[in-house]
Amino acid sequence: MQIVSLPYSLNTAAAFQAIADLPAPVWLDSGRPLAAGGRFDIVSADPLETLTLAADDQAPFERLDDLVCELCPQESDGQLPFCGGAIGYAGYELGHRGNFLPTDPRPTPLPAGFFGLYNWALIVDHQLCASHLVFHPSCSRRQVRDLVARFTAVRWQTPPQSGDFNLRAPFRHEFSRDDYCATVDRVLDYIAAGDIYQANFTQRFRAPFDGDPFTAYLALRERAAGPFSAYLDLPQGQLLSLSPERFIHADGDSLQTEPIKGTAARSADPDADARAAATLAQSGKDRAENLMIVDLLRNDFGKLCRRGSVRVPRLFDLVSFANVHHLVSTITGELDGDHSYADLLAACFPGGSITGAPKRRAMQIIRELERSPRGVYCGSIGYLSSCGRADTNIAIRTLTAADRELTCAAGGGIVADSDPAAEHEECLSKVRMLMETAERFLP
Repeated sequence: MQIVSLPYSLNTAAAFQAIADLPAPVWLDSGRPLAAGGRFDIVSADPLETLTLAADDQAPFERLDDLVCELCPQESDGQLPFCGGAIGYAGYELGHRGNFLPTDPRPTPLPAGFFGLYNWALIVDHQLCASHLVFHPSCSRRQVRDLVARFTAVRWQTPPQSGDFNLRAPFRHEFSRDDYCATVDRVLDYIAAGDIYQANFTQRFRAPFDGDPFTAYLALRERAAGPFSAYLDLPQGQLLSLSPERFIHADGDSLQTEPIKGTAARSADPDADARAAATLAQSGKDRAENLMIVDLLRNDFGKLCRRGSVRVPRLFDLVSFANVHHLVSTITGELDGDHSYADLLAACFPGGSITGAPKRRAMQIIRELERSPRGVYCGSIGYLSSCGRADTNIAIRTLTAADRELTCAAGGGIVADSDPAAEHEECLSKVRMLMETAERFLP
């Protein structure tokens, strides 16, 4: 493995633009300096191979594991999260088969999953204030020379160049307010009947666009960056993720997941904002909703973790983002040595925070009541490294750009004492800032 040091800079957008002309450029974005909590930015491009997954793939995560195994393993370096490996996404519908549900055949803007096998990366470590180009031994000398030259030429103090981007019409809502509330009532009927304890009901919003979605991403991250953000420019379209939520982080056998459940909208008035945060922190409904998902994820981890290793070190932490406050809990575990991270993804996918509990029945109800497939939304974006590390997000606050249409989505967990009107407002509060920012590009 070869490592080349570069000047440390928060201007990772300029670094991404230095390789944006290469095939399938990707940026796993910590959201710094606007978001707290993220440590690393990872930028790469020009994968050795690509893996495109369909919703009816028999074993999508086995195929992902096979892809990662194409690169020879590297010794772990404590300060490097990625030493070559797979970067991409798994869409929500890839979780149906693993939960013994029929395949959802409805088309989505992007494929059900896509991963590239990348043998180099720019790693920006915001904790140590260091930047490194990391080259797997499979990189050619010519490739190393070209990439070093590209990044050496970056003007780190110069803002990234903005291209043309235009939204041709405001976002269309999939549900009217009355329809959304009526559907929440149907979820409440299932809860009253004892089918489920909770279901995460969502809707989608669409708008036509022209131009470069990266310009929209830069505008979005200025207002709503999350610590698990990402921009992926793939052959089929682009992903613009401002996610605040981690799915599963792995460092060797050590695992961590951080589900979000419980939301309160931010206020521009400091006193009102503080009251909203305090109310959320003490909310019995939101804490119960969070606890249900913690129990679900403890169970998911328990499928492949060493017996007795699953723990909950943090419960109901209040975490604030640009547009909302959230309750976040932390579950840890130790992966059984006989299984890989891809096996764990298969066992836990999709994340319980965006399905409900029990997971399988909640997913059945989601399939029945939601009007369109989720696609990348509520799936996961991230990396699996040849050095034994991996990290993925829950792809919320995530937009897709394909076929000249920009799509985003939002929803919320419905429990027995949910109020349909309040659930509709919570749904809009999660996505309002994203849509308002994109709609600034209306003519």
